[in-house]
Amino acid sequence: MPTDKEQQAKILLVEDDYALALGTEYSLKAEGYQVVHAINLAQARKHLLTDKEWFSLVLLDVMLPDGNGYAFLEEVRRAEIYVPVIFLTAVAEEANIVQGLDLGADDYVTKPYRVKELLSRIYAALRRERQYRYETDSFGIGHDADEHHKGQIDIEGYRIDFDNFRVYRDGVGIDCTPSEFRLLRELLLHPRQVLSREQLLERIWDVESSFVDDNTLSVYMKRLRDKLPGIKERIHTVRGVGYRFE
Repeated sequence: MPTDKEQQAKILLVEDDYALALGTEYSLKAEGYQVVHAINLAQARKHLLTDKEWFSLVLLDVMLPDGNGYAFLEEVRRAEIYVPVIFLTAVAEEANIVQGLDLGADDYVTKPYRVKELLSRIYAALRRERQYRYETDSFGIGHDADEHHKGQIDIEGYRIDFDNFRVYRDGVGIDCTPSEFRLLRELLLHPRQVLSREQLLERIWDVESSFVDDNTLSVYMKRLRDKLPGIKERIHTVRGVGYRFE
């Protein structure tokens, strides 16, 4: 069950199926969540990008009358809005799940979904976000004396901007996907700790699917090492277990 703090969470539900949206909204409100319903991307865009409303989480249908959720999420991430997003997807669309995760989605639920499963996924996403905020505070990130550098750390010539999911080298941005950044973030927040592959998969995606597995993690790790050669030597593979950041 959500805590009192989580019950105050505000959720944007982007779903054009009126009956499904009505039932979902009813269930979420019964759990104490605030819910704003958008029937298409135009309405969702107004809430998130134009009016810049604050939301704790977005439930985003993949197929909508005026576009698809993947393109919209890409637009949202380009605007440096990093609200947790859970895709609502049909079974036939599961092959595109990794694409959605790579764009920065936190999870997905397959329709028709059970309310308990959806609530569990929402709770997990909010818990991960809360844990991330707690860990960044615990490690002193965001407490730099220079307000301009709040929420950032410097390492090996790189500036890691935790608030905006950005990596810079000599002031030039490096094109890291949200999933790659999350992987880097987990390594940085747990220095000298051996993180198992299972731990990383759960902390970054928390998705039970054949589309997100050890091979997926290996691909993201290789991309991250290729893009950040200055940090590459600090990322150690612990054979048969996972990875450690020195």
